[in-house]
Amino acid sequence: MAAVTDHRRPARASHRLMRAIARVLAAAGLAVNAYVHADLASGYDQVAASVSQGDLFRLEAALGALAALLVLVWRRVPADLFAFVVAAGGLALLLVYLYVDVGELGPFPDMYEPQWYSEKTVAVVAQAVAVVSTVLLILTTRRRRRRGGEPFSETGGFTG
Repeated sequence: MAAVTDHRRPARASHRLMRAIARVLAAAGLAVNAYVHADLASGYDQVAASVSQGDLFRLEAALGALAALLVLVWRRVPADLFAFVVAAGGLALLLVYLYVDVGELGPFPDMYEPQWYSEKTVAVVAQAVAVVSTVLLILTTRRRRRRGGEPFSETGGFTG
């Protein structure tokens, strides 16, 4: 008689491995982006309205570092969503200010900068990696079932 194999177990292991790799990639992308923004911040302190672009770069660096830490340590849907918002928001703003001269908006300075340079390229790639990785984490979150059969997410909230 042939031994019965549980074919679901390898799928669970590969699912966990894929999510672990996605977490590491998301955290790495966020950390690289945080480093780039922290490194460049002092050079943008002169670009200012009420708030300087250097201060905004420091804020981006802090949010990116926090998101990277949360994605690795907390490993819950809210952390993944926060990381996605930080990465996608940073990427969107970088691309908007690369291609559109928005001008000064309220307390925010005119940050139009239509040229590419190595740090900007690194930041775009890092943020894109973080966006794709966090989307993968969000979409592959397993839903658990409560005792009564009601589905709920990893965060404990009802899904339906």
